[in-house]
Amino acid sequence: MNIKQRIIGLLSEYEKGKYSNILLNEYFSKNNLSKGERGFITEVFYGVIRNEIYLNYQLEKRTKAIKKNWIKNLLKISIYQATFMNSDEKGIAWEATELAKKKFGAPIGKFVNGVIRGYLREKDQDIKTLKEEDKLNILYSYPKWFYNKIKEEYKDEAEALLISLKKIPYLSVRVNTLKYTTEEFETFLKKFNVEIIKKVDTVYYIDSGIVIHSDEFKEGKIIAQDASSYLAAKILEPKEGDVIVDTCSAPGSKSAVLAELMNNTGEIYALDIYPHKLKLINENMKKLGVTCVKAINLDARKLKDQGLKFDKILVDAPCSGYGVLRKKPEALYNKNMSNIEELAILQQEILTSVSQTLKVGGELVYSTCTIFNEENTNNIKKFLENNSNFSVVKIQLPEDINGGFIINYTEEILDNFYIIKLRKDS
Repeated sequence: MNIKQRIIGLLSEYEKGKYSNILLNEYFSKNNLSKGERGFITEVFYGVIRNEIYLNYQLEKRTKAIKKNWIKNLLKISIYQATFMNSDEKGIAWEATELAKKKFGAPIGKFVNGVIRGYLREKDQDIKTLKEEDKLNILYSYPKWFYNKIKEEYKDEAEALLISLKKIPYLSVRVNTLKYTTEEFETFLKKFNVEIIKKVDTVYYIDSGIVIHSDEFKEGKIIAQDASSYLAAKILEPKEGDVIVDTCSAPGSKSAVLAELMNNTGEIYALDIYPHKLKLINENMKKLGVTCVKAINLDARKLKDQGLKFDKILVDAPCSGYGVLRKKPEALYNKNMSNIEELAILQQEILTSVSQTLKVGGELVYSTCTIFNEENTNNIKKFLENNSNFSVVKIQLPEDINGGFIINYTEEILDNFYIIKLRKDS
């Protein structure tokens, strides 16, 4: 099967409501593809989703409603390649024309050829005009409300952030030190000629997804996890024997980091509001060899009613997820400002409840994988105004990571995360 036909099929499944990351992982697990094929499919599949607004804008300029989604997706793929990849423009037009001709006949092939060649002639001027008319929301494919919000909060840095959130993410995995060592993992990578792009403690960014299909992954020696997620747990600085609660835990990757740092001692209560997610937490802990985590079905807002006290608390709050758009681009199209405001209320309720269960002298880390003040800075400011017995603790990020409280868009590889540490003084 032609590789573009494979991508068209994946886009068709995505349009039916499947999550892009799950869809792609399942496809790769069922199909024996080369590293190059997997890389091309990943870039184009996610690229079309990331740039949906721009691609639709260009099609609407040049065509009436296209009834066949297959043709529409073929054109999107072609325009994406011509705009965002270093591809041969004549080759793009020829291949798309041949694919359309073979599937639907010569007239459709001619139509596809005309649309693509028309776009290629006008592309540079179109992009210039969008910039001049301050239509960066179209050029970079963001809903208008989101674009206005970014401009309001980030001002002169807005365009850099918009570009950053559309970049292709790197695969990251963390070595599970309960079962494996970084030395053993690096030897494994050399064996398969996998390049290390960046290393943050035990988290590796690498140029191949082969490790996800390895026995080492299946045995829990390594786990898929971003360094920002890892750091949110590490910054809590758990000690052996601590009693800790991870308030919104599923799938449990941060609980697993805490368990490793505690050498599998003490107690970690991994809460989740959804009963079916407890099974996922338990399965992951078993796979990773973690024995000190207890998965509990509980709304974190009700934790204060349980009569428990904790040495430390991790609040990785439910959020809009705009900091991880590189990996989950569809999140951009299924939320709006009212969702952010609702989430900010939920986050504040969770933080207020769980803070009452922290021992005096104990510490709490609040984190989100999003970028707006409502869910981050404003939430913490409001919490501190209402809880004068808490203070901010200075945190130290690794030297080669950009950011302050926010691991932000200037960090080209890690996810965008907000992380702040608080201490209960009295």
